[in-house]
Amino acid sequence: MPEASTAAAHAPVYVVGAGPGGLAVAAALRGRGVPAVVVEKADKVGNSWRGHYDRLHLHTTRRLSSLPGLRMPRRFGRWVRRDDVVAYLEKYAEFHELDVLTGVAVERVEALPEGGGWRLRAGGGRVLEGRAVVVATGFNHTPYVPGWPGLDAYGGEVLHAGAYRAAEPFRGKDVLVVGVGNTGAEIAVDLAEGGAARVRLAVRTPPYILRRSTLGWPAQRTGILIRRLPVRLVDLLADPVCRLSVPDLGDKGLARPSGGLATRARQGAIPVQDVGLVAAVRAGRVEPVAAVEEFADGEVVLADGSRVRPDAVVAATGYRRGLEPLVGHLGVLGPRRPTPRARRPHGEARPRPLLHRLHQPDQRHVPRTGPGRRPHRGANRQVPL
Repeated sequence: MPEASTAAAHAPVYVVGAGPGGLAVAAALRGRGVPAVVVEKADKVGNSWRGHYDRLHLHTTRRLSSLPGLRMPRRFGRWVRRDDVVAYLEKYAEFHELDVLTGVAVERVEALPEGGGWRLRAGGGRVLEGRAVVVATGFNHTPYVPGWPGLDAYGGEVLHAGAYRAAEPFRGKDVLVVGVGNTGAEIAVDLAEGGAARVRLAVRTPPYILRRSTLGWPAQRTGILIRRLPVRLVDLLADPVCRLSVPDLGDKGLARPSGGLATRARQGAIPVQDVGLVAAVRAGRVEPVAAVEEFADGEVVLADGSRVRPDAVVAATGYRRGLEPLVGHLGVLGPRRPTPRARRPHGEARPRPLLHRLHQPDQRHVPRTGPGRRPHRGANRQVPL
């Protein structure tokens, strides 16, 4: 990092986003004596977690989901529910005495001249200046709904999974869930268990399904043990395990996956943790159907040519990272993740002050290894919440 002006040298590091990653980074910086300020657009930390659907639990075990410096209490159980995650994040910020600036939406990050640090432009004309910036806004930032033909003219109810909270409003209704990632699978099960009259699950590519745990051994631990193995080897090992642990659902409309579990995961297709989907499909309470192609004449047209007329459509179709307005002009964004710092213009002798993007590919859960798993070793004290 180049020499900076006196003012920049004493300026704080700004961490954009008060989710699990942002809080963990701020705690790590504070533990090293680096002044850090977390900037959050909402009025509380962990805002994205507060908006998740009611039945959500971590798919990662409590012991491997704690952020550095504070263990999750044992009373949370093995699979921590949404509200306990929120309480933990609040306690984490309090325990580490983090400086959190809420209600400030950062809209653009700019490099100051002459290695002077970074300028953050926020809503209402507010301007902040720091010596470094960590962008911890997550990959699941902006809900994404595909531009299906006819969607704008469709008169039925359509909502993104991010707006789904519970099954009660859909009791007695015919619901089509689009997308069979972890969110879509769990919402489909929630609807079936919560009294929906009929639940169909639109599937374009059959997913790999993993038992959340087998004989008490969590799939997460297996993932950690094999993460350094070659991708092709993991594919070879995983295929028979999946076939033995998950029954063939082909006769129910959900074919066996192909392409290799690890290969697909590298491409962004995260395996589905089974929290009731297999049983629901076998019992006929969740019906897999073909992918959605378009909306026409008040109906949803599927890839196999069939048509359905649901009362509601829940689009579990993912999110976009939404970083382009924030840092897109800095040339740091790649197709999947940013580079660790701003690129140097040709001929520039020294790098700019650091701009970091915290990489968290699966924001649905607290990262299994944590953002900076051990930024200050020996600090994992447990305190009551």
